[in-house]
Amino acid sequence: MAAAATAMAASRTSLLQLLRPKLLGPSRTFSSFPCCRRPCALPLLLRRSSSQPAPETLEAPIQGLDSSTRAPNVVDILQERGLIESITSENLRSACSTPAANPLKVYCGFDPTAESLHLGNLLGIIVLSWFQRCGHQAVALIGGATGRVGDPSGKSLERPELDVETLDKNSASIKDLISKILGRRGGNEIAIAGSENETFLDIGDDKGGKGAFFDSISEDNRSSDESFMILNNYDWWKGITLLEFLREVGRFARVGTMMAKESVKKRLVSEEGMSYTEFTYQLLQGYDFLYLFKNMGVNVQIGGSDQWGNITAGTELIRKILQIEGAFGLTFPLLLKSDGTKFGKSEGGAIWLSASMLSPYKFYQYFFAVPDVDVIRFLKILTFLSMEEIRELEEEMKKPGYVPNTVQRRLAEEVTRFVHGEDGLAEALKATEALRPGAETRLDAETIEGISEDVPSCSLAYYQVLNSSLIDLSVSTGLLSTKSAVRRLMKQGGLYLNNKRVDTEEKRVEEADIIDGKILLLSAGKKNKMVVRIS
Repeated sequence: MAAAATAMAASRTSLLQLLRPKLLGPSRTFSSFPCCRRPCALPLLLRRSSSQPAPETLEAPIQGLDSSTRAPNVVDILQERGLIESITSENLRSACSTPAANPLKVYCGFDPTAESLHLGNLLGIIVLSWFQRCGHQAVALIGGATGRVGDPSGKSLERPELDVETLDKNSASIKDLISKILGRRGGNEIAIAGSENETFLDIGDDKGGKGAFFDSISEDNRSSDESFMILNNYDWWKGITLLEFLREVGRFARVGTMMAKESVKKRLVSEEGMSYTEFTYQLLQGYDFLYLFKNMGVNVQIGGSDQWGNITAGTELIRKILQIEGAFGLTFPLLLKSDGTKFGKSEGGAIWLSASMLSPYKFYQYFFAVPDVDVIRFLKILTFLSMEEIRELEEEMKKPGYVPNTVQRRLAEEVTRFVHGEDGLAEALKATEALRPGAETRLDAETIEGISEDVPSCSLAYYQVLNSSLIDLSVSTGLLSTKSAVRRLMKQGGLYLNNKRVDTEEKRVEEADIIDGKILLLSAGKKNKMVVRIS
């Protein structure tokens, strides 16, 4: 027994000494957190309890920082806003307490399964941004390699395989999207949330330097802003062979532990079962964390609650292979409505974050339509408004003179600004005003064309429109199904031509009604629209 133990220890020592740069890269110096080298048991699952009181204050000065640079603890912020489901260790909270001295590096993974991220991915970007705003460094990891396998978490079927060209195209689009969202502040200045007068911390250059690691990262997969990084895991996976991975990483994985993961158990009992490819996904993602931890000093991985098994696979590999503590995991709840269904789906499909796949106008409208029962919770988790302001908005909703959808409008503005920037928000507001029946805004062809992809449209010849009865036109364009329905709506005051109410059945389209000589906007009530292009 003693000889066997000695042999095992020698084998492990040999492995740690001989790990190739291809797999784990050059050695790095880690940040000196109190828990970093202290032996401890397996990560403890700490679930947020509904009975757990909120922190008394989030703005108490941190020891070692003066009042001008005080930063609230990001874990406290996330917990108060309902953005923490589980953490691997309470030591994460203390590790977050001094961002000026010891900024964490926090990563979230995004698989390039489409050209754009969708609303379900937004929480990951928001949590990254909270870390970024509190003086830590955000790392977005695009799964150029793992996207070729497919994450089984939360999936009932195996993900369809994408060709390499599509994956590369999707990866480039997602990198550009994340870069725009996280990089709008620019430079090295990271806003500290929770202060009435917004202050900034300069996290400076990467401590210890990037060195050999960045030599292995392609130019296309780096970001220029030191407040965040965007990496692609294909950069290190492309040179790893199966035998190397099995020998140097796979031997430390326990099959029983892998099968006990919730995502695996659900799939194993399903009718479709689970492929070996999907079964190994947790090891691939776990290795990403191991690689980033060793080579970049990335300390924290975040993800949705369905990523818990994948995240702990990484912390376990770090503990076993590197024999070191200091790697943390944090999960946030999935984005659900009050009825338990997913928030982020519409009749037209997913709510995409890229303007090329969903216009800022439609994105804005989706949030404007959030029901009252959900709007305050979404303000907490999807915006960066202070909790004090959110509580004030909640109180406003209870007052007798409250104007319906006022809070929804604020939610839509804040989320649209974060995702699409000020220009995107301005575009959404302009289109919203242009489509509002009774609006005084002068319509022009360019504005209506800008929203034509978001509402039904048709094309008619000039002679088919000029001097035609508005009742006949409403039916022929498909705005309403019958003339009697048009007349009934007209009597109710709900029929509009170019946002102007029409209350006479004799109304015919005049030359002056045709905007810029080429377009009309018909409205049946507030929601049903029809853009009529005239040739």
